[in-house]
Amino acid sequence: MFKKTQLSNGLRIITIPQRGTRAVTVLVLVATGSKYETKEISGISHFLEHVFFKGTKKRPNTLAIAETLDRVGGMYNAFTSKEFTGYWAKVDAKHFDLALDWVSDILLNSKFEKKELEREKKVVIEEMNMYLDTPMSYIGDLWEKLLYGDQPAGWMTIGEKATIAKLQRKQVLDYLKNHYVTKNIIVCVAGNLEGKSAERKIKKYFRDIKVGKPKPKLKVREKQNLPQSLLHYKKTDQTHFCLGVRAYSLFHPLKYAQTVLSTILGGNMSSRLFISVRERAGLAYYIRTSAENATDTGYLVTQAGVDNQNVEKAINLILKEYKNLKNKNIKAAELQKAKDYLKGNLILSLESSDAKANFYAGQELLEGKILMLKEKLKKIDEVTEKQIKNVAREIFQPQKLNLTLIGPFKNKSKFQKLLKI
Repeated sequence: MFKKTQLSNGLRIITIPQRGTRAVTVLVLVATGSKYETKEISGISHFLEHVFFKGTKKRPNTLAIAETLDRVGGMYNAFTSKEFTGYWAKVDAKHFDLALDWVSDILLNSKFEKKELEREKKVVIEEMNMYLDTPMSYIGDLWEKLLYGDQPAGWMTIGEKATIAKLQRKQVLDYLKNHYVTKNIIVCVAGNLEGKSAERKIKKYFRDIKVGKPKPKLKVREKQNLPQSLLHYKKTDQTHFCLGVRAYSLFHPLKYAQTVLSTILGGNMSSRLFISVRERAGLAYYIRTSAENATDTGYLVTQAGVDNQNVEKAINLILKEYKNLKNKNIKAAELQKAKDYLKGNLILSLESSDAKANFYAGQELLEGKILMLKEKLKKIDEVTEKQIKNVAREIFQPQKLNLTLIGPFKNKSKFQKLLKI
């Protein structure tokens, strides 16, 4: 069970007592990410995440911040996405107060010294270089660039080198002021704790969060009338590509059916694409299909890495499986297998305190409501063969097809011609 409390200033608190663990996790989610940025500050959400770790009045530098939890064997980190940013610490429950103090300190008391900001720009640019040199990761950014173009949803979360280099301290502080406010923040704690006591402690440590009205993000513009593709030329031994379609947002009634469909296609080692592309054709080491649901966008995408000579063959095999789901009925046993896989995977994933914190707080932040595990499992169980067929027919349309590719290719037309379904 969990308890959600909303304070008069708008701050939301979620407490999740958990038996059978000695750990406790403190997670702070902020409803801002790269979709909330403008062109001139693209990447600032991620940059701000970095500079929270550069020093506070109490812990004046990065070493002091890191040593605090290193001394007790704690785990800690932060992350940035398109729609939210998170900060967390996981410790032995006897260090619960220390974790609360640490997370609240970096969020409320960071100094943002100019010299540290300038130094961290170099770190972020090196992180960017790492992603750009890793096609398996970078292909996902190109996929969203193709779908959404020159708007926040289509920009890289990490930003661009030129933009990061030009960021000013005032821009960082203004962004903090506009988005890191009580109505935009959830503090969630999970693990070996007592709910009422934990809530009192959260109120104590986070009492100084700024009160204010957060700035909203612009609605994503989506328009596509024909299949589209994007090639990124790079001399590689293996071509990485994303092939998929526009689909459903978090609030669409068929989002669970979309997830089950993606599992049937490429969600595990017995999925259709894993068997046809890897096991039977021997074309790929990795191939997977996933469903992404955001608050205002969604897609289903298959990603794979194949020999440069086998790209067209792999694309055709994937499109063949898309067509089969669209044109042929699936068997009840295959549908049940996909459901059981998703349910079992979800149950196993929620054994740790940090996973529980993300599960509950993430729903609250993005959807404004929380479904319990049993309710989620029921939603998966309710997916029918007819729904799968309807989803396949709706999303697997030629005008919704998209392909991004990283490899030694410059002839876009030959790949564009493959996009038929």
